[in-house]
Amino acid sequence: ANPMTDALAWSGLIRIRDNLLMAVEQGDNIEARSGMLYASTLSGLTLANAGLGSVHGLASPFGAFFPIPHGVVCGSLLHAATHINIEAMRAREPENVALKKYADVGRMFTQTTDVDDAAAQEMLLQTLAAWSASLQMPKLSTKGVSKKDITKLIANVSGGSMAGNPIALSHDELVQLIEAVL
Repeated sequence: ANPMTDALAWSGLIRIRDNLLMAVEQGDNIEARSGMLYASTLSGLTLANAGLGSVHGLASPFGAFFPIPHGVVCGSLLHAATHINIEAMRAREPENVALKKYADVGRMFTQTTDVDDAAAQEMLLQTLAAWSASLQMPKLSTKGVSKKDITKLIANVSGGSMAGNPIALSHDELVQLIEAVL
């Protein structure tokens, strides 16, 4: 990440906040769909210049071994991956700049300014959980994934994508992340 990619991501995240649920619930709402197109475009520019993280690192093996659309895998992983990342950084790297970024996104998504970073991170997690529920993101066990597949999935994690994660996740944290979405 750098100032340019942060600015692109921030602008896209605002559009997601303002348009995601509306675009899904009102598929004919051209303004909401345009907002999501803008956010998607900025997301592509951002990931091309800043890299990816644990969601995409895991999406690769899920998609390789199971007939699950990429967006479904990513959407299903997002809340759990964000939660694991926050907990790992709190435990091992409490000065990691990504913790502040997660807090800032939590404040922006909820349009709340008067909370500390920990509370803002929790608000982010609550927002992601609510969106996952509203969008009916499936548990990946409904797509044929089971606990017996965890070893194979972790063995095939995309290292290039994982390199952009704000913290290196341990094997146990990856297991916990996958179990959370089963």
